[in-house]
Amino acid sequence: MKKLVMICGLLFSVVTFAQAQQGGGQGGQRRMMATPEDRVKQLDEKVKLTDDQKTKATAVYTEAAEAQKKMREEMQGGGGDRQAMMEKMQKMTAETDTKINAFLTEDQKKAYKAWQDEVKAAREKMMKERQQGGGGK
Repeated sequence: MKKLVMICGLLFSVVTFAQAQQGGGQGGQRRMMATPEDRVKQLDEKVKLTDDQKTKATAVYTEAAEAQKKMREEMQGGGGDRQAMMEKMQKMTAETDTKINAFLTEDQKKAYKAWQDEVKAAREKMMKERQQGGGGK
């Protein structure tokens, strides 16, 4: 279960950051905010990247991390509408996925999609537990 939650954080670090701001982040927030290199490592474990793909993925995740950092700074400065920020972050996540898919083979795309589906299910379960006040096991 912990591994699934960590994977969730890796792929959807933007979403988990916003959730942590709502209350559940005590120290776990840093663990969920993976570096671009960590994200590439996780992706490689799931879809078996070539060296060229690792370089491309690192560039994509680095660009996304910089954009996310800028957005978080704007939000912390008091200049942000939380809902608008969430929408922007979801759009950024979708754009990152599109860029990653652009250099994957068909078999890799299938593995990536299956991984994304796992992460989405885990995130939804975690959010449901949080809403019910369970907070997990």
